[in-house]
Amino acid sequence: MTPAELDRVAQIAAASFTAPWPREVFAGELERDWAHIDVLWERATDGTRLVTAYCNYWLVHDEVHLLSIAVAPDRRRRGLAVRLMEHLLEFARRHSGRYVTLEVRRSNEAAIELYRAFGFEAVGYRPRYYAEDKEDAVLMTLDLRQGGG
Repeated sequence: MTPAELDRVAQIAAASFTAPWPREVFAGELERDWAHIDVLWERATDGTRLVTAYCNYWLVHDEVHLLSIAVAPDRRRRGLAVRLMEHLLEFARRHSGRYVTLEVRRSNEAAIELYRAFGFEAVGYRPRYYAEDKEDAVLMTLDLRQGGG
């Protein structure tokens, strides 16, 4: 992601999450060596690039931690989240990652199914993890040493 794409990423987050990160938080991610925000984009009819999806993750030693993945509402159900997940796993392997971890809302069945399709397993729960509504998070992990993903 480039600074020019911050507004669009923040728009996608606002349309996708109950308590989205504000633009300033995404901007802060650009300053962290361990943080990555990768975007998918397509060409608009006027030739400009339009961000359609993003994936925010951290590389911490041998673990990649997925913070968020989101697709613009009008671009959903087109395989963009799958493409981002494939990219994330390739990144993890390239950087000798052993694990990929994430938290997901217990009620987010579509996301949980996406992660399961890549071999993630639920390994626990974080009670009342989401501050705005006290919903539990499912902690999911993919062990890349076991050939996962």
